Amino acid sequence: MFNDMLKRAEELKSEVVRLRRAIHSHPELGFEEVKTAALVAQTLDSLGITVRTEVAKTGVVGYLGSEGPAVAIRADMDALPIQELNEVSYKSQVPGVMHACGHDAHVAVALGVAMLLAERELPGQVRFLFQPSEERQDAEGNTGAGRMVEEGAMDGVEAIIALHVDSKTTDTGFIRISAGPVFAALDTFNATIKGEGCHAASPHLGRDPIFIAGQVIGAVHGIVSRHIDPMKHALISIGAIHGGTTANVIPSEVTLEGTIRSFQEETRQQLRTELDRAFQVARTLGGDYRLTIKQGEPPTINDETVSELVREVAIDVLGEERVLPMEPEMGSEDFGILAREAPGAMFYLGTRKDGEKRLAHNPHFDIDEEALPIGVALLAQSVLTYLTSAAN
Repeated sequence: MFNDMLKRAEELKSEVVRLRRAIHSHPELGFEEVKTAALVAQTLDSLGITVRTEVAKTGVVGYLGSEGPAVAIRADMDALPIQELNEVSYKSQVPGVMHACGHDAHVAVALGVAMLLAERELPGQVRFLFQPSEERQDAEGNTGAGRMVEEGAMDGVEAIIALHVDSKTTDTGFIRISAGPVFAALDTFNATIKGEGCHAASPHLGRDPIFIAGQVIGAVHGIVSRHIDPMKHALISIGAIHGGTTANVIPSEVTLEGTIRSFQEETRQQLRTELDRAFQVARTLGGDYRLTIKQGEPPTINDETVSELVREVAIDVLGEERVLPMEPEMGSEDFGILAREAPGAMFYLGTRKDGEKRLAHNPHFDIDEEALPIGVALLAQSVLTYLTSAAN
């Protein structure tokens, strides 16, 4: 039966590829996905699926099926501020914007699932969550997932499933799925180290914030190796440093920006405390500092029951040798916000062709479209299996 689902998904391949390429050619940034949302809503409506638009500004929710247990499928829609360098027929037509993380594929696959499931009688409801802005926050610090929760998209949902394409480590025809932590919590920080500007020929008459920043950076880089339990996942990265405007002037301040990543809440809080302590080095050296830490996404923790369901479906569809473990990684995903509302699982869909790495958030990112029907079949069958089990 499950192979029949894959066969039907293969029959939809040309349409799913067409949708993916249409979205890829016209990428939109977070909370600006107007054209993408219109395409999604039109497609769902043509299938007889009840559609709710303008959820979390540009999100779309589709409701398919009867009363009973409800399971959600999530697909994020936003692109990244990257100039595409691929020379393909479906290359981005928007300067400086590109689907460099595979969200175009996520949307196309979810629409393929809608096509498959619209043909069937369902023992419950499928909720299609086409989410805006996974990649960036709004003025209040919320990504699309948080806003969709606020606007009721997860109300009544008993489980949620999603996939993410992987063109880095997983070949087409394979997936990765595991229970437990899979993506880290993410916080960002912005700091200003204050000194006293002066002529570069007379550094003793001022207080050099660049020198102070160097000592602070050393202290920051020592946090994980010397203050965090080595058995706990933790990471602090400084991604931007700005200070000074010319060679012969010592500036009055230096700014730093970076990220904090972890899995456990206790570790997350400890990292924040230790980061502030590291910046106190600035005061020891006669300067001062201002540190702001902005809380981001929680960790994504795959539910054991939902993960096992997806894994068993994948084994039936692909074979056990093609179902690989999903190792925890320090990247973040706001799917974790949705998975706090209901048990959830996200799996990696292999989209690497012939071992050729295509790194996400890179201007050369792309996927092997042969993998799209596999994603459609796995999501559709996982939903059916969950609903059938929950209804009995």
